[in-house]
Amino acid sequence: MVSKPVIWFSAIAVVLQACILLASSKKTYIVHMKHYQKPASYATHSEWYADHFQSLTSGDPDSLLYVYESAYHGFAAVLSPEEAQFLSQSDSVLGVFEDEIYTLHTTRTPEFLGLEDDSATWAGHSLHELNQASKDVVIGVLDTGVWPESKSFSDETMSDVPARWRGECEAAADFDPKIHCNKKLIGARFFSKGYDMSAGEKESPSPRDNDGHGTHTASTAAGSQVDNSSLLGYARGNARGMATHARLATYKVCWKSGCLGSDILAAMDRAILDGVNVLSLSLGGGSATYFRDTIAIGAFAAMEKGILVSCSAGNSGPAKASLANVAPWIMTVGAGTIDRDFPAFATFGNGQKYTGVSLYSGRGMGHSLVELVYDKGSNGSSNLCLPGSLDSSTVRGKVVLCDRGISARVEKGAVVRDAGGIGMILANTAANGEELVADSHLLPAMAVGRKVGDMMRQYVQTERNPRAVLSFGGTVVDVKPSPVVAAFSSRGPNMVTPEILKPDVIGPGVNILAGWSQAVGPTGLEKDKRKTMFNIMSGTSMSCPHISGLAALLKAAHPDWSPSAIKSSLMTTAYMLDNSNSPLRDAADYSLSTPWAYGAGHVDPQKALSPGLVYDATLEDYISFLCSLDYSVSMVQIFAKRPNVTCARKFRDPGQLNYPSFSVLFRKSRVVRYTRELTNVGTAGSVYTVSVDAPSMVSVTVKPSTLVFPNVGDKKRYTVTFVSQKGAHLLARSAFGSISWSNSQHLVKSPVAFSWTRL
Repeated sequence: MVSKPVIWFSAIAVVLQACILLASSKKTYIVHMKHYQKPASYATHSEWYADHFQSLTSGDPDSLLYVYESAYHGFAAVLSPEEAQFLSQSDSVLGVFEDEIYTLHTTRTPEFLGLEDDSATWAGHSLHELNQASKDVVIGVLDTGVWPESKSFSDETMSDVPARWRGECEAAADFDPKIHCNKKLIGARFFSKGYDMSAGEKESPSPRDNDGHGTHTASTAAGSQVDNSSLLGYARGNARGMATHARLATYKVCWKSGCLGSDILAAMDRAILDGVNVLSLSLGGGSATYFRDTIAIGAFAAMEKGILVSCSAGNSGPAKASLANVAPWIMTVGAGTIDRDFPAFATFGNGQKYTGVSLYSGRGMGHSLVELVYDKGSNGSSNLCLPGSLDSSTVRGKVVLCDRGISARVEKGAVVRDAGGIGMILANTAANGEELVADSHLLPAMAVGRKVGDMMRQYVQTERNPRAVLSFGGTVVDVKPSPVVAAFSSRGPNMVTPEILKPDVIGPGVNILAGWSQAVGPTGLEKDKRKTMFNIMSGTSMSCPHISGLAALLKAAHPDWSPSAIKSSLMTTAYMLDNSNSPLRDAADYSLSTPWAYGAGHVDPQKALSPGLVYDATLEDYISFLCSLDYSVSMVQIFAKRPNVTCARKFRDPGQLNYPSFSVLFRKSRVVRYTRELTNVGTAGSVYTVSVDAPSMVSVTVKPSTLVFPNVGDKKRYTVTFVSQKGAHLLARSAFGSISWSNSQHLVKSPVAFSWTRL
């Protein structure tokens, strides 16, 4: 009689263990439905999706995370692999895709971009008028949330919220909509269901930003002016966003372990329904195919609703083919420097003085030289100053030379400080070249480029008694050359569709001052207990909201322009010469840069307001583009969301899309021919002539060579033929040029990238 309950309890244990294993094997999937098949018996698509989910799976209602309405037709749910497979076989399902993790791409810029003088007149508009007009424009920022107490979100001069706005502020334990939202910050939501299913550590569900990244990007795009702002004394001045009177709606989708695709899609879905005009996403990753890329799918739906989507290009440069967010309906933004710097100096015992950068704001080291150490210990990581790698007896009271790499720059400084070091020099290696990014270190510290770093390594390894002292130079402006393409900024070629040149443009993304969260210190380290209302950060995360804010100004000036027209105006008016009138250079090694790094160039907002001509694209154009990728009709329906989509109209080549730039691939043929269409947004009676800049191994013919536009709104086509010389592929793998249309008022310039494979 004793053995039966033992067997019974053993059986229960086996069942429970099986249930635990089954639960642990479940993942979040995004299910795309054929929404047009909804039976009439269901009042809404949401009811049908929920019932479909219940009938084909185990039916746990808590497993149904989101039902999408606008950015996507379908839902996100927690499923076992078997359930996902079963769902994918349903006639009502277009596809089932596993959730993906995306990552964040982490006061001088208004002056640098020419936005400081409100009385200045641009193309018939004063900046003051543009800012006032932007009160009807809403920028949606998908990021880590918002710190609403920041002065950057003051609504002191704001008018009433537009009546068309359908968004809201969500309440949480630390977020009161009645207190924390206003006429500037008109929306604040959070999306965490996907994150909750994947994360081990749970975070408090709230729109509040406990990271700082989201507050920084939101205030960059549309922050109100805040006088006498700085980061602990650095970059002191008047801080303001690009569109100071535009409204902000924040959508928290990023948490400690990353940003889940299901949450991003839910936020984009909600933002479209709320009524945003511009979407700003300083994050990326995702799939190498558009139909599996959550951001690309959501951005397509936004584009269809007239919403421009601006995304960061990624921080994986200077490696080639490292781009994120390359869909042609997305504005893909790389990063450049501005003309402000934060110099720091290292004086060595041999009298040599080297210059680097730093945002250190403490007491400093004084004037006495101390011992300099470069510890390449037996553990193999001391030179990288990784946690636990430094011997206190070796570094205490000394300046430590650390190699950049593997761990965060500010973390290395904390490691040196905790080991007893009193200063740090962070030296670049080949991976980062000459790129200099300033940080607000916890101890006296500076960063130097690779060449200087190599000289320092040589000194400390050969000098019998190496010594150094660090000093700090504060803030300097009018630095030349600038802009310079940031070394970290991700590069082309575009590996998803090489026929589309990406990134589109670069904008300010190095050492950018903007609002910050009071929940975290400027380094982001837990041990950093300092509090500051502003922080200086670098990344394409910082350049993206600059372009989002500029897009809001363009939308205010031209409310009838499509997203592709706004994108075109920013691209064709961008510049490729720095403030010393030389071609843009690359911070990695200060060599000449190329459109694979800067796209059409650095944005010029004043010229973008009046581009003269634009390359516009319709929804049907983008569908034809997708069809040219040999996607099946069902794949195209993921974007187009209509039952009657066909690929009857299909480009012979993806590069045939009416895009403001060219990427010419010589593969099986030495001849590539594209047709483009230009729309006159300037004045009636405009006449433009073409000019071509091409490498010697390519001949370029444009017909016609003159375009006449009798009326505003007229559209004219031209055809350009690119012919590669025989054997050109033996001389070069890539080259660059441009095609420009100009008259006395406007220059409409398109970069051209050429690539060769063996013919």
